[in-house]
Amino acid sequence: MTSGIDPTVPPSGTGCVDCDAAGGWWVHLRRCAQCGHVGCCDSSPAQHATAHFRASGHAVVQSFEPGEDWFWDYSTEEGLAGPELAPPTARPSDQSVPGPAGRVPADWRQHVH
Repeated sequence: MTSGIDPTVPPSGTGCVDCDAAGGWWVHLRRCAQCGHVGCCDSSPAQHATAHFRASGHAVVQSFEPGEDWFWDYSTEEGLAGPELAPPTARPSDQSVPGPAGRVPADWRQHVH
């Protein structure tokens, strides 16, 4: 197993768990490769994936977007190769972007980073 990656852990859900808990929304999703926490990207208003790294020390994430399989290491600020993670490997393809539908404000572009 690559350090900081556990390919057996499933994702925490189909959306950002922190945004879901707070009633927020996201632009894109990132999955912690160590514990499966799904958080929102740094373009999203709350930037929960980075917050998860800072709180947990889990540095490696993988994109949780359909058709993307890249990994990012927050500690080195570099992309890296990684193994296939436990399914599902992306949010549902019918989930809106940004999402989730019904919680994204009409002026969402003014809230992204």
